[in-house]
Amino acid sequence: MDVVEIGRRVIVRTLVPTDLARLVAMDREFTGRTRKAWFEGKLKRALEETGVRISVGAEMDGRLGGALMGSLAYGEFGRPEPVAILDTALVERALAGKGIGRAMLAQLLKNLSALRIETIRTEVGWNERELLAFLERTGWTPVPRLVLELDVKKAEKAFDIEESEAAKI
Repeated sequence: MDVVEIGRRVIVRTLVPTDLARLVAMDREFTGRTRKAWFEGKLKRALEETGVRISVGAEMDGRLGGALMGSLAYGEFGRPEPVAILDTALVERALAGKGIGRAMLAQLLKNLSALRIETIRTEVGWNERELLAFLERTGWTPVPRLVLELDVKKAEKAFDIEESEAAKI
């Protein structure tokens, strides 16, 4: 991907291995945790293991200030056509509202369109109000799908079979 300058100050570009420290720092701002190993794996997959790169970063004043990371899936979500999955959206808090998220999304959509990918999906925590507001402003809408989750420990108890009954099975 070429470096694309949006306006005068935001430059959208491909992520590179040296972006790791900034990705970890931006994530720590929101999560309060350091997930370096997770981002090392994520960045490696995005740069080395994926045939089609859809992850982008954005610089403002020469410093990485945001990133969108994802992948392509074929046959996921019960649909036969390919879909892009956006699983990481980061913008440094101090740079929020300065056009970084919009610039990255615009470039990502351009890239996906060139690949003839018609749909992009993401999941958002119900309490991630800033991210939800950004997604709504940029045209994202809820889909008629229900995401379900099962707590394994709690479910285990529901399936407990007493020892005497297990011996009969």
